[in-house]
Order: sequence, then structure tokens, then C-alpha cells
Amino acid sequence: MAEAKTFTIRTFGCQMNEHDSERLAGMFVAQGMTAVESESEADLVIFNTCTIRENADLKLYSALGHVKALKEANPHMQVAVGGCMAQKDRGKIQEVAGWVDVVFGTHNLNQAPELLRRAKSEGPLMEIWESPDPQAATEMAPALYAVRELPYSAWMTIQTGCDNSCAYCIVPSVRGGEISRPLEDLLTEAHMLVDSGVTEITVLGQNVNSYGRDITGRSPLFPNLLRSLGEIEGLERIRFTSPHPKDLSSETIRAMHETPTVCNHLHLPLQSGSDRVLTGMRRGYHVDRYRRILDEARNTIPDLAVTTDLIVGFPGETDAEFEETLKVVAEFAFDLAYTYIFSPREGTRAAQMTEEFVSDALVAERFGRLKEVLDRSALVHHQARVGRTEEVLVEGPSRRNDQMISGRTRQGKLIHFPVTQTPMRAGSLAQVLVVHGAPYHLLGTEVALLRGPKHKTRIPITIS
Repeated sequence: MAEAKTFTIRTFGCQMNEHDSERLAGMFVAQGMTAVESESEADLVIFNTCTIRENADLKLYSALGHVKALKEANPHMQVAVGGCMAQKDRGKIQEVAGWVDVVFGTHNLNQAPELLRRAKSEGPLMEIWESPDPQAATEMAPALYAVRELPYSAWMTIQTGCDNSCAYCIVPSVRGGEISRPLEDLLTEAHMLVDSGVTEITVLGQNVNSYGRDITGRSPLFPNLLRSLGEIEGLERIRFTSPHPKDLSSETIRAMHETPTVCNHLHLPLQSGSDRVLTGMRRGYHVDRYRRILDEARNTIPDLAVTTDLIVGFPGETDAEFEETLKVVAEFAFDLAYTYIFSPREGTRAAQMTEEFVSDALVAERFGRLKEVLDRSALVHHQARVGRTEEVLVEGPSRRNDQMISGRTRQGKLIHFPVTQTPMRAGSLAQVLVVHGAPYHLLGTEVALLRGPKHKTRIPITIS
């Protein structure tokens, strides 16, 4: 069989999946392959899957149906499926799509190139590790070769797995328990990223607050990590996602405040404003505790933007409990919220609560009402920024209007401003005057270009 020369990776799911795809891309680039955007151009097509919500399954099997025709036209093409759904569904993927050459799980991502090589002579292969190899989970090598979608901004995974047991979440089943990477390895990676022109690092973990607890046996090391990253010359912005409210400590809040390069943005998933629903979700906190944490963070960190996650229609959620959520959300006045309709995932506690499922019609009605409350808060926050000059990291031309430039403020807010004669490439840093606030974005005018980009190259990866 001819050697594969081109590849494409299609990613479903969260930032963790996106970073896994960057690492996969790095492995294939290191073998001399070239990334392409279209599956029709690729000798190798990889689907990196998610299993958090039900439509992720539908997206994958639809995409596999499309690529089947491409493979029939090009028998030398290889197709691989990895990630969370592969970990969960295992043999089902090859039963439904027999043309898939390789199926690998979340714990053996590094084995993908070798499995594909073997499949050329041995035929279709499935290899799923039941748990991560602790040594492999802490190795630096995959990160060194990662091919980033944004060359000026990088993900950095600090831990794998999760030790929590949220009733709706499949992550602990498909990614295993928490394993933290050594602090020294993370700092080495961060220096390497900055040396390559990265100016913004987003720290990733299922529960970043607990980072290092498995290393020390007691106290997490997350505040130490933030402070140490803040000492790296050339690193201008540090972000992180996601913290768990039950583990967000005063020490972490102080580290955010005292480390200038940590952005004044906190993503703090609430999920529900009802104590009974939170208990059913097994979240480990009630609304009052969340309120105390939120107040402490806002009182400690000036000009803090707070975003959150919310689930509508958790099994058994009553009208009165949803009204509690509306009241709490209005009180907390989030800058932005990612709202999700409850989706039962096989293998979770909540999926077994079938007699308590909320009807689709009622969930849709609640979802719309929640959006109205959230949009009001977001609009107030954005209108309050009119007249302020923001430091903006440029992302490039707006997707909807090539006469506008898009970027992100230190609070993580999306801002658009007109193209000028000043060169404004992705990765540049600019000062922008805010002239208008809408619920989901800001509009501005350029005040000054602070610096140009520090990176040199960019290779795109398709994200679904």
C-alpha cells in the first residue's frame, strides 16, 4: 500500500478534544505528512470524537457515511476514529462502519500512528486501553509536536481524567481518574510555546482546581502553577478552564489577582440555581456556597468577567426549581453562559432516571426564558464597557464581514473593529475603543497597534 502523504482531522467536542487533535496532527506532521482541510484531499481521515451530548453520535455516524464514498473511490485511504465515543462504543463503530481501519480510545492516543501502520497489513484494528498509563499521561513528547490551530495561542493540558461523579457526566468513564502532569514538565512546555511565538496559554483540565492533589497527596498545586506561569517572560495572557466551584480556593483567587498575566475572566460552572437539583446532579455545593465564592472572586479581582454553564431539564426539575434558577441567574448577572439541554448519556446516573425526564416542549420553553435573562445581563455588562479602551488580541478578519477585524479582550469578550491601513495580522496586540455593546459582542475603533504577531506559521485543523 502507498504511504499516506496527507491527513485531515475532524474534531467533535470540547477544548480537550481540540488539543488532543493538535497533538495527533503533530505526530503525523513529524512523520512528514501534510495537513489538508478537505477529506477528499486526504490519504488519512481521523475523527476525534466527543460523547458528552447525544448529537455527537449523530454527527459522527453521518460523517462516516460521507467518507465511505470517498474511501470506495480511493482504496488507499485510511479512516480512524478516536476519542471519547470510541472509548465508550468500542466495537460498535466497526460494526456500523466496517470500512473504519482503526479505532483507538482516550488513553492510547499516542498509539494512533502505529495502529494505522499495522492496519495496512493486518486489516482493521481496535485498541482501547481501560485506563491511562500513568507514565504516558505525564510525558512531554506529544505536546512538543502539537500543531496548533492558532499559532499565537495554545492549549496546555495539565491533567487527564476526573475524580468527580456528576450524575450527568460520562467523562470519568471515558477518560478515567485524575492524573496530573508534573509541574516541571508544564513549565518546560510553556517556555517552549513562548519560544515559538505563543503569547496566550489556556490551561486545560476537567477540574483544574484539583491539579496536583494526586502528586502531593493533599493540597492542590494550581495556585503555584498560575504564579509560576506568570513569571515566564513573553507570556502575556494566561487563561484556564474549567474550575469546579467546590474546589475553587481563596488561594487560587489570590493567585489570579496577584499574577498580572492571568486574565480577569473566571469560568465557573453553576449548572442549576436549585439546591435540590444540584444535589441530584451530585455537584458537591449549594447555591449559597457558590454565591460566597463568586462574591469573593469579584471583590478580590478588579473588573472580573464571570461566565458559567447551565443545564436545562435535568431529570425531575420542577417549574418551581427552574424559577429558582432564573432568580439566581438574574442575581449573579453573568457576562455569558453556555446553556445546554439535558442529554442522557448511557452509563451515567441521570440516564437511568427515565421516569423523571422533562418533556421536550417544556425544556424548549424553559430554555428560551433562561436565554432572555442571560441576554439582559450580558447586554448590561457590554454596554457598561462603552467608552473604555481595551487591550485586544487580534484573531483576524471577522467571519461575517471581511471589512472588520475580530479579537478578544482580556476578559475574553469578542470585539469587532474596522479594518484600517495599519497592518493587523492575527496574533497582533491592539488598543481598541469600545463604541457599542451587544449581548454577544462589542464594537470598537482602533486606537493603536501595540505590537505585531510573534509567531511564524499556521496549519489549520477542522473543528466541528
